Amino acid sequence: MHVPDGFINAPVSVATGAVAAAAVAVSLRGARRELDDKAAPLAGLVAAFVFAVQMLNFPVAAGTSGHLLGGALAAILVGPYTGVLCISVVLLMQGVLFADGGLTALGVNISDMAVTTTVVAYVLFRLLVKVLPKRRSSVTAASFAAALVSVPAAACVFTLIYALGGTTDVPTAKVFTAMVGVHVLIGIGEALITSLTVGAVIAVRPDLVYGARGLAKPLQLRTADGTTVQVAPQAAAPAAARSTRKVRIVGLVAALVLAGFVSYYASTSPDGLEKVAHDKGIDRKTGQHAAKDSPLADYRLKDVSDARLSGGLAGVIGVGATLAVGTGVFVTVRRRRARAVLPETETV
Repeated sequence: MHVPDGFINAPVSVATGAVAAAAVAVSLRGARRELDDKAAPLAGLVAAFVFAVQMLNFPVAAGTSGHLLGGALAAILVGPYTGVLCISVVLLMQGVLFADGGLTALGVNISDMAVTTTVVAYVLFRLLVKVLPKRRSSVTAASFAAALVSVPAAACVFTLIYALGGTTDVPTAKVFTAMVGVHVLIGIGEALITSLTVGAVIAVRPDLVYGARGLAKPLQLRTADGTTVQVAPQAAAPAAARSTRKVRIVGLVAALVLAGFVSYYASTSPDGLEKVAHDKGIDRKTGQHAAKDSPLADYRLKDVSDARLSGGLAGVIGVGATLAVGTGVFVTVRRRRARAVLPETETV
């Protein structure tokens, strides 16, 4: 659902850019509460993993494909504020390095793909987790539902933005019907990928899933007289202190394999927005991308003739670049949090 340059007029693009900038600023502050020494590098890995999976377009209908948006996955794994930042980093790297998503439309894409999907998904996820039994399977089920709803929600927001600033005269009702219809189908794929990934992480390291915090019930000991006593929270300390190195290695290898190898077999059909834009004529005023001459444009490494090798190398470079930028952002946010807490500690 990467919106290219030319779909939305300049005033609305500027307005959505302001919304996106405000959302990122709020998320930078909110992420300080979500990130600790363990979560900061994992958040960078989540951004790299989302980048990799977004390269895997899957068929959803005749001549149409879809791909992961990732807002629900990022929010549930590392928190909603950090999730917005994860997807924003991915969109920035895609726009600057791969000419995917217009640079003048970056505000539109962040507002739609990062903010909308993350907020909608996480709000629904928290509501479902509260009413469902406190089990790991409930977190997985809530992840599925949240991801499923987040994609058509993003389609609705795009339609609203188009209604306010679309550069073509296609009736909004037609855009809404086409966008929501195809993105409901894409949402099913999003839900499967999200729930499977969240379920896999919960199975091995539930302590690393932000949305599963507080899932475990306090340990209770029964005394000789029949009363029960809750064990202090320190009992969970050994799990919290466990290294995340193995998880980071497995996650990075998975991202590299998906982007460097599996992506070659992804569907080549246009994604939901591209298909709707072509069929309805929304793309009549699409502009040339400012990064069209990038050596990685269109997810192909320039001057490498072999398509498999070219796409694979571009994917690997993209994963590495997203991981580096994302980790740098999140480690910096974590350090700023530590510096902010330190003076308070010293004055006590």
